[in-house]
Amino acid sequence: QVQLVDSGGGLVQAGGSLRLSCAASGRTTSNYPMGWFRQAPGKEREFVAAIGLLGSSTYYADSVKGRFTISKDNAKNTVYLQMNSLKPEDTAVYYCAGCSGYVCADRYDYHKYADWGQGTQVTVSS
Repeated sequence: QVQLVDSGGGLVQAGGSLRLSCAASGRTTSNYPMGWFRQAPGKEREFVAAIGLLGSSTYYADSVKGRFTISKDNAKNTVYLQMNSLKPEDTAVYYCAGCSGYVCADRYDYHKYADWGQGTQVTVSS
């Protein structure tokens, strides 16, 4: 059984940085396509970033491109989301997620992810 545990959220001022972590168990990150999503109050869950099996392919939402970086450490079985130049509109609960196969049917669609972390709150004050 796959388990994902998100951590690293918190309160930060605009322009600040946070690093989120997602520790996986039950499956190794080296063969596990994973991503980060976020959900703000009253809004639908939205794609933030995804990373390929080898870690060399990364994908970002336009709203975070150039500010956020997704990476993974297969030795630690952990995926990270480094968030820089944070804005108040980045405030949301952030979730890591994994697809059940070796390739996500649609890495941008949260419905295609089978496994989810519990979420970690990120609040950016102006």
